[in-house]
Amino acid sequence: MGTDTLAARQPPRTPIPTLAHERALWQAGLTLVAGLDEVGRGPLAGPVVAAAVILPPFIDAPWLCQVRDSKQLSAHRRESLASSIRRDAVAVGLGAASAADIDRGGLSAANRAALTAALAALALPPDFLLLDATLLPEQPFNQTGLIKGDARCISVACAAIIAKVARDAMMTMLDHYYPGYGFALHKGYGTRAHLDALARRGPSPVHRRSFAPVRAAATSRAP
Repeated sequence: MGTDTLAARQPPRTPIPTLAHERALWQAGLTLVAGLDEVGRGPLAGPVVAAAVILPPFIDAPWLCQVRDSKQLSAHRRESLASSIRRDAVAVGLGAASAADIDRGGLSAANRAALTAALAALALPPDFLLLDATLLPEQPFNQTGLIKGDARCISVACAAIIAKVARDAMMTMLDHYYPGYGFALHKGYGTRAHLDALARRGPSPVHRRSFAPVRAAATSRAP
């Protein structure tokens, strides 16, 4: 059996984020490079949350080798990395768009609003933006949208980690305000337990009524 056949049978390697994009910009004299990403597109409830992270030029921190796409990390690892990122970053900004924002303007517009708010929350204006597969053309910054940016670019991956940790904390808080849905456990995603609770209780004020399962639950409970 040839090596090409063996290679074809191997599962694809999970990419590891690097600082290649940042280094190229730093070497060109652009020292304040912001990575941006948002999380929470898929859940049935809660906000979309975005983060912007500016790392120090030519950073060489021991935790960098642990950075991955936030979806590949345990909650404990994300929280540990988020603490390191916040400690060492030049600036970190957070932004969010609520379920009502999503229902009113659509998911894409809400994503852009959350990213824009995260950018505005930075203590320093960046020289360049690295984003995950999107652009903010209304913003006066040079920028690049990277396909699978959170899996390829450390600054973007750091932003996703910060955003994920912040959103998980928000959903845990919302669990106290709207008990019975299990927000602290599933973080608003459409698990079986969440769908069962939605069917029993109907949508809460933080459910995305423009999403089909929520709309169906609301309709089934209508008098």
